[in-house]
Amino acid sequence: MGMFHKVKVGDKVISPIDWEMCPELTFGTFESWGGRERVRNNDERVYYFYVDHWDGDPKLYLMERGVKHAKVMAEIKAPKKMVEDCVAEQGWAARFEQTFGINSQIRDWLIQNVLDGGDSELVVPVVEEDENEDMGPSLPGMDTASFMGEPVTLPSEHSYVQEEEVAELIRKWNFFDTEHNPDGRFDNCLVNGHSEETVVDLRTGLMWQRDGLDINSIRKIQRSLSELNDQGLHGYSDWRLPTIEEAMSLMETTENDKGVHLHPCFSKKQPFIFVSAQRKPGGYWFVDYKQGRAFWSSGTIPGGFARLVRSV
Repeated sequence: MGMFHKVKVGDKVISPIDWEMCPELTFGTFESWGGRERVRNNDERVYYFYVDHWDGDPKLYLMERGVKHAKVMAEIKAPKKMVEDCVAEQGWAARFEQTFGINSQIRDWLIQNVLDGGDSELVVPVVEEDENEDMGPSLPGMDTASFMGEPVTLPSEHSYVQEEEVAELIRKWNFFDTEHNPDGRFDNCLVNGHSEETVVDLRTGLMWQRDGLDINSIRKIQRSLSELNDQGLHGYSDWRLPTIEEAMSLMETTENDKGVHLHPCFSKKQPFIFVSAQRKPGGYWFVDYKQGRAFWSSGTIPGGFARLVRSV
């Protein structure tokens, strides 16, 4: 942890700062339940500084992190060139990795200018407002809409898939994927399900949750799925994880106003989801609606959201 420095954000005094924590360590530490050497319990909070470069204008932030918890506490008004130099030091970075740990120059500047009673005007609290998520324009009902095109039956069984096979299936069905098929497009015919919480795609014959399950390990996701089926979620007991093809069929070619590649009738709160496909020789496949892609993660750190599906 290092020395117990303090920073004041609004009326809250935060201490200590974890100088070793950085974005690339957070998944294994806070979402996988596999790196518990740094986290003693689920209520513990860790604070660290990081640089965000997603919009091309790098900014320095203070993050509050815990198991299944992430909250940006404040933007730090650091010298622009110093933050840009920190990003430049990273060298080449995949466009899916645009948050970075701070360097020693930023750390020293923070200690000298911000922490332990430093200039409070350099710390701008980030206020999160409660929002009623915009679910887009109303969809037609199942009883009033019809699909005039050719229906599509997507694979619905659990499978083991290698990287090259994912690229092939994405192109086969012409799904949009920023890496493997950036010109792809798969058109849906979405209507309201029999409840407000569901959406039906008349083209694929699939019923989807509008929202989904919170981030968790694959085992806990599967346990929750079994419990929800026992309870008859939205009147049905045959919900399942989608296949990679089914999940990719929802991928829109452009981001909506909520920042995800989905029709706005779906919630943005499940930006990447588990699918039923596993990777050979190991790992789990996900579909990422934030970055518009399919990806896999090592089986040693599984953690993700879920959006359940069933065949109509």
